[in-house]
Order: sequence, then C-alpha cells, then structure tokens
Amino acid sequence: MSDFPYADRFTVNRVLPERGRSREEVLAELREMAQAEDPTWETGKVSGTMYCGDHEHYRFLDEAFGLFAHVNVLQRDICPSATKFEGEIIAMALDLMHADAVSDGEPAGMVTTGGTGSIIHALLAYREHAAKHPKKRSVARPNFIKPETGHPAFDKGCHLFGIELRRAPIDPQTTQVDVDWVANNIDENTIAIMGSACNYGYGTVDPIPELGELAVDRGVGLHVDACLGGFVLPFAQELGYGDAVPLFDFRVPGVTSISADNHKYGYSLKGASTLLFRDKAYRNAQYFYLPDWSGGKYHSPGIEGSRSGGLIAAAWASMVQLGREGYRDYAKAILQTAFVMQDAVRSHPELMIMGSPTFCFAFRSNEFDIYHVADAMKAGGWRFNGQQYPNAIHMAVTRPQTQPGVTAAFAADLDDAVAYAKQKTAAGEAPISAAIYGGVPGGMTDEAAQFIEGFMERMLDTQQSLPPVS
Repeated sequence: MSDFPYADRFTVNRVLPERGRSREEVLAELREMAQAEDPTWETGKVSGTMYCGDHEHYRFLDEAFGLFAHVNVLQRDICPSATKFEGEIIAMALDLMHADAVSDGEPAGMVTTGGTGSIIHALLAYREHAAKHPKKRSVARPNFIKPETGHPAFDKGCHLFGIELRRAPIDPQTTQVDVDWVANNIDENTIAIMGSACNYGYGTVDPIPELGELAVDRGVGLHVDACLGGFVLPFAQELGYGDAVPLFDFRVPGVTSISADNHKYGYSLKGASTLLFRDKAYRNAQYFYLPDWSGGKYHSPGIEGSRSGGLIAAAWASMVQLGREGYRDYAKAILQTAFVMQDAVRSHPELMIMGSPTFCFAFRSNEFDIYHVADAMKAGGWRFNGQQYPNAIHMAVTRPQTQPGVTAAFAADLDDAVAYAKQKTAAGEAPISAAIYGGVPGGMTDEAAQFIEGFMERMLDTQQSLPPVS
C-alpha cells in the first residue's frame, strides 16, 4: 500500500484554504475514506485493534460523544455532568476490581486518555508519593521493576520522569516474570514493581499473588497492568475460568494500583482508560497545583489540562448500557472463540503456543520461521502482530472474531499456511515479513538498533507528512 493512498483521490491541503468547503463535501470525503478502510477489519481477520466492531454500538457512542464533544471537563462549573460521569466510571471500575475487599486504604481512581496515560500517571503517582512521604521511604533516585513483557509505556514513563527502569526476565516456558529476580533487585530506592493481567505479547497473567506478597514484605507498591484484560478477565472468573485466570485485583494484598482500558474491551471510543488505586494517597500525590500563577489559581488531577467531555461521556454510556450482563456475554463469546483458535494451533505439532494464555495468545515454531505462516495468512487477509526474541505471531481475539465462520476460516487458512511454511523452508527461502517484524539474528546489537531506529524515524516522519509534489 502507498504511504499516501488518498493523494490521487482527494485534494492535498498544503496550506489552509482561503475559502472553506461545504460541510456536505467534507463529510462525503470522510465517508469515502471510512467506507474504504472499515472492510479490512470487519472480516474478523485482524488481531486486536477493533475491539467492539459493532457499528450500531459505535453510532450509540457517537451520539453520546457528540452531546459533550465541545465540553472541556476542566471547567466543572459549566459542565457538572463530567463529575457524574467521571465519578461513576471510577466507581464501576473499582467494583469490577473488587475494591470492596480493601480494608487498609480508601480506594480511588482517575480517568485517563488511554493505556499509556494510565501507566505514566501510575509511575508519576509512585514517584511523587515516595517524595512526599519520606518517613515511609527515603528515596535518593527512584527505580521501578517491570517484567520484560511489561508494556513499553513503562519504559517511556520512566524515561520521561527520571525513574531508573529495571527489567526482570521471564520464564521462557510460562512467559511469567521471574519473581525471585524481582525480589533480588528491590532496594531502598524501589518505588514499585508491576505485573501484567494479561501482557500484550503472550496474553499470560503474571503471578500477581506472589508479587503481592513480595510487595507487602518489602514495602513497595505493586501496579497491575490490566489495560488489555481489565474488562475481560473479571468476567472470565465469573464464567468459571478461575484456573486460567488467577487473582490479580484488589483482593490480592499488596496490589496498590490497577490500569484498565475502557477503549479496548470496555468498548468505548479511543482515548479512555481508568487508573485505580488502593488508597487515594497515591492518586492525590500526583495532583498538580499552582496557587500563585498570575493567570489564576490552577490545579489538575493529572498531566493533561483540557480534556474531552465527549470521551468521558461515551465511556460512561458504554458501561451503563452494557452492564455486567453485556460484558459477561461478550467475554464468554471471546474466550470460547480464543480457545477454538488455540486448539487449531495445537492441532499442528510444528506450532507451539507460548505459556498458558486466555483470550490473547502467541505461537511460534521450532520447525520453521513462523513468519512464513504470517506471510501465507496475510494473503488471505489475516493481520497478526509480529513478535521477536523468539519470533512469534500474536492474536488478540476481539468481538469481530466471534462472527460465524471466522474460526473455521482461521483453522483452514492455518492448515494451508503450515504447508506453505514447510515448502518455503525446504526451498531455503526466507520469509518476507521477518525482515521487518522478526528479531535480529544473533540478538540485538547497537548497530542494529541504530539502523532500526533510523527506519522507525523515517516511518514516523512519513506518517506526519504530505505526499511529494509531483
């Protein structure tokens, strides 16, 4: 696909036009682009990305968003509805995470703009809490420990906030964090540790109860990143999948914060997540105040100032319209679909599923480069997420995969893809996609990292640029 697929179809706006276009014309252009792009994921062959896939639900959320799209929730005197929405979103999320089990704090939360927003606010909260409570913990230079499988937003946040990041290895068989390594690397400057429920790469849940015991024993915080699983795993437990989903929420002593994305399996619009705390002292530690500014007394609950009332209204609308029953039904369909797809993978002795996943899973092969399978299935419209060290491909099952016929198509196309991979391997041919998504043979080097970062830089530049003048 071209970097600029619409350059030949629509006007390229290189400057702000002197005269505006009619609303009808602008909307017609937008509709044409949307109608061209939606069919790529409506088939159910795209991993993750579109978690709901229900256009009727999207229209409902669009209406809720539109009623408050113009609202800035910073100004509560003219939009008091935002307090209702935000307070109830937090309360409902705390209910899902069993905050009623907390007896050693006052549970609280905040609504953020997404998973990265929730994660970096958690890091900021732990850093500021340690700084503001030196009697509890005197920290010279804060550090934070995450499993290698923890989301890159932790790396980003630690970089931005001057926190030393320590990456714990994982067990290659279970893909869970090495708890002993975590224990051996906590010191007087450790502000918190984390575990995933579930991690993005493999869909596995770290041993949160063990991490909780460690956090309590060593007096550090424990963040559970449930950005991906926060609106599925609670219902998986209700549906009887308790063996596959160990406890990960506030019922676990030592868990001090949890992030869960509304805009994933909460089926809200993009730009909504919740960050929950065992005690509001953590949340309040990262509140920002500037009482002596010449422009007036200023405060904000987090990094952002202005925030969209529309996104908060849509997140609230999705939760109260679906209710526990709606989320439970969708979780059941997603889990059943995921297990059928995993069985299709296990039917091939050449393929191995990594760890013990639930609705999100990854698989690899010792017989051939798994990217041969990705290449073959891409031709059939499948879009997986590529992984490295080891090379693997990942499928996050969402509602579009629960459509009739998708699992059968997956199994049939996988049969053909495995045969294709064997054929290409016998011919000594390298997979096409491995050069982009696969790991560097022999492991990452400084030279390879520099080359890859240069490629990424050019990609990001292109995504924010205009097509060349012909």
